[in-house]
Amino acid sequence: MGRIIVEQIISADGFAAAPDGSLDFFQLPGDFDSTDPGQMAMLERVDAILLGANTYRMFAAYWPTADESADPVAGPINALPKHVVSSTLESAPWGTWPPAQVERGDGVEIARALARRYEGDVIVWGSLQLAAALLAADAVDSLRLRVVPVLIGAGLALAPGLRTFTPLALDSVDAFPSGHVTLAYDLRR
Repeated sequence: MGRIIVEQIISADGFAAAPDGSLDFFQLPGDFDSTDPGQMAMLERVDAILLGANTYRMFAAYWPTADESADPVAGPINALPKHVVSSTLESAPWGTWPPAQVERGDGVEIARALARRYEGDVIVWGSLQLAAALLAADAVDSLRLRVVPVLIGAGLALAPGLRTFTPLALDSVDAFPSGHVTLAYDLRR
């Protein structure tokens, strides 16, 4: 049985998107190192990707044609099985790669079923509503925060609507010369 990992890119003041939902703050010069050994090691333990419909659309617009030599995470992202929680998508194509599987129903139950199905981990990227539901349901095993060195002042929270107190145990910290930092936490139960 795999773990459920939620990974979010956030501003230094804790926002996962600007108030209008844009992600422009991600694109600072000196972004995360594309050969980030911590990210690549984490991906070696991942057996599946789970996305919400909006994040799927953003990913599908970029990753299927991304140059793996310039962005090594493209390889695992494209090769791994992908699942999309959606009540509206009819299909989820992924360029020339196998399509993502559209999953209907409760995102928490879908994530738990995938964690039972796959031996390795299931990663949820972005997907704020899904991530918040998973955190609220105590269904997350690991939280990875990729912090961009910028303050945006206002925006969409990491876990909108989360109302539970959840202690975290620091697992690892990766700092980059650009000022970007990846914090990995295990959720205490």
